[in-house]
Amino acid sequence: MKKIQILGTGCPKCKKLAENAEAAAKELGMEYELEKITKISDIMKFGVMITPGLAVDGKVKVVGKVASIEELKEMLK
Repeated sequence: MKKIQILGTGCPKCKKLAENAEAAAKELGMEYELEKITKISDIMKFGVMITPGLAVDGKVKVVGKVASIEELKEMLK
């Protein structure tokens, strides 16, 4: 099971990235856990200074943009 972490304070871009990540995981038919990390101090532990960010299994994959569903599917494979 993949752990998908959305790094952001809950802004519209963060919400869109979470929606896209869920859609990508569902299209791939994979089991996943989605976690939203909203505290700035926790986000900074990932080394992310610009939100939104996305980490897969603890590795940062996206910083400062909303990745498309297609881009996210590549990251999740």
